[in-house]
Amino acid sequence: MNFQQRSTNISEPRINDRIRVPEVRLVGPNGEQVGIVRVEDALRLAAEADLDLVEVAPMAKPPVAKLMDFGKFKYEAALKAREARKNQVNTVIKEIKLRPKIDPHDYGTKKGHVERFLRGGDKVKVTIMFRGREQSRPELGFRLLQRLAEDVLELGTVESAPKQDGRNMIMVLAPTKKKSEAMAEQRRARTSAAPAGAEADAAPEAVEATPVAEAPAVAADQA
Repeated sequence: MNFQQRSTNISEPRINDRIRVPEVRLVGPNGEQVGIVRVEDALRLAAEADLDLVEVAPMAKPPVAKLMDFGKFKYEAALKAREARKNQVNTVIKEIKLRPKIDPHDYGTKKGHVERFLRGGDKVKVTIMFRGREQSRPELGFRLLQRLAEDVLELGTVESAPKQDGRNMIMVLAPTKKKSEAMAEQRRARTSAAPAGAEADAAPEAVEATPVAEAPAVAADQA
């Protein structure tokens, strides 16, 4: 019970007759300092102004209370919180897998995926998969990753240099633009008379972001 009461006090301030102190440092509705007054007088002023008395600094001595429309305050705070959640940017790592002896056409296709991911503000984990005797030629994978990094230099930079991981070689590319900037550009593009279905190709690759510093890698294409 004490825990529940303490949680309520933390999540929502005490208002009106829930303020159980003899006096408060009163702040007017426009931020003006009224001074230290008895809580009964503060409640009377709140009633006369058709406002609420809200304890805004309970740990002060005496506590600070403000005259305000608490319902309006809660509504505006909820709007701000909703807007902050909507604008929250989460990092997603997409994954592209290549073979060390990939043919030019497939390389162009995979490079196009990497460019699209970077343009969208996502990181890309590029994995070279070695099979059989290919494992004795790690330089093939290194050169391929180096080539890819150079080809997408305008859109991303190497965040994690190529390194061997068992039968695979891995490199991570980071976008040059922040995720928020990329999202803003995409919104502007959608509202500037773009042809219908221009973004259809991107839809199958879309991955829901998870609220962590770096989400698990998501395979976008299989070799």
